[in-house]
Amino acid sequence: MTLFLRTCLLGLAASAAMSATAGDAQSLKQRLATIDSLSAKFEQTVIDINDKIIQQGSGVFSLAYPNKFYWHLTEPDESLIVADGQDVWVYNPFAEEVTVMGLNDAIAASPMALLVNQDEQTWAQYLVSQTQSNANASCYLIEPNLANGGNDVSQTKVNVCFDGDTLTQFAILDEQGNNSQFSLSEQSKLDVESHTLFEFVVPEDVDIDDQRVPVEG
Repeated sequence: MTLFLRTCLLGLAASAAMSATAGDAQSLKQRLATIDSLSAKFEQTVIDINDKIIQQGSGVFSLAYPNKFYWHLTEPDESLIVADGQDVWVYNPFAEEVTVMGLNDAIAASPMALLVNQDEQTWAQYLVSQTQSNANASCYLIEPNLANGGNDVSQTKVNVCFDGDTLTQFAILDEQGNNSQFSLSEQSKLDVESHTLFEFVVPEDVDIDDQRVPVEG
């Protein structure tokens, strides 16, 4: 899970390319707008730069607009990420530690932010290119837009794929060349009761690493 967190937490294009990218971004945004909430199971495979499988896992995740995210890795080692709309909580049961950070600090530099954010300023930080399109399937590549405030340290890229309007898979390519592939199943819309998933309760007797930046008064 550390590998995924590092990933979840590229240059100027010509005018014609930027125009096409803007259209692709709008296409992706329209698809995501139909998903105001989502719950699914996932299977994860991480492949390194030498095409060697270095990690496999499984779990469940949910998301909801705006800025809410629940990621529970159950195999091989349990870990949990919860974004409640304001803060992001990362819980490692084995280490008995909780890390909490501000939402903007946690996701603004990651292309994954677009899955839970419709804010124009956030979208402007990324370039979107449609890499596959046919009657049933479509895929989009998301990468930092260095010309418009995108993060110039992490070169993380995300590829998301749909079957119709259903999000079916995504892959994250990090700056070290690791490709984390996620296949989704049993997708469904969250019911009202399930939104409690985004309310993280700190367990007893755990260490808390609070990385939130205090708001100046």
